[in-house]
Amino acid sequence: MEQTVLKSGTYIQISVGDEQRLEARELVEYSLRHHHVSNIWDGAPGAGAPGVGSPGTLASTRMLRFTGTLGEIVFADCYHLPRPTKSFGATDGQDWGQDFLIQSESENFSVDIKSMKRKSGTLAGDYVLNIPASQLHKKGSKTTHYFCISFHQSDTDGTIASLLGFIDKFALESGSIGQLYKSGTRRTRTDGSTFTFHESTYEIDFKDIAPPVLTDSLRKRAGFRICELK
Repeated sequence: MEQTVLKSGTYIQISVGDEQRLEARELVEYSLRHHHVSNIWDGAPGAGAPGVGSPGTLASTRMLRFTGTLGEIVFADCYHLPRPTKSFGATDGQDWGQDFLIQSESENFSVDIKSMKRKSGTLAGDYVLNIPASQLHKKGSKTTHYFCISFHQSDTDGTIASLLGFIDKFALESGSIGQLYKSGTRRTRTDGSTFTFHESTYEIDFKDIAPPVLTDSLRKRAGFRICELK
């Protein structure tokens, strides 16, 4: 399979199919019925997803699990990997941070997919992905890399996935990339509003995310285009 290396600061956009969305919804509904596991956002003031209810509500849980599961399905389809068979981890809701195991001749990559919703697919280098420190340092975690996907809704083209790329967990732990903000740190958003971290959190700028692997088959996916961070 031929591969092309993208330059830093670029990402890929593709269309998300109705069948992918339907399967994600079905997995999430199964998860809600059978995986009664507390979410990482439960009980954290202000941690609910905007517009979908307070932390711990069913609407918040459904939307966040749907976004995460859709990200796993899209990643699997892009790189010819088996799709997830459950939403939100294994039978007990725990997958130890290994959504996918990618094996090569030299090493294995244990990938944890990080998906989020945004209002637009126009992304900037100073936009961030947040990873709770408790998750990064969780005992028994198998994660070696994170893969970041952003979803937005287009009025003309439906759901669009922006594949931002990989984050090396060791580089994040060692301080080579990202910034750790301790619990209680007050931050100011670009629009001037403020928020407080209720638990210690790693913040990674989009510009520091290594671009995704571009293959010939990925080029052929509906809606494919290469974008640059503004």
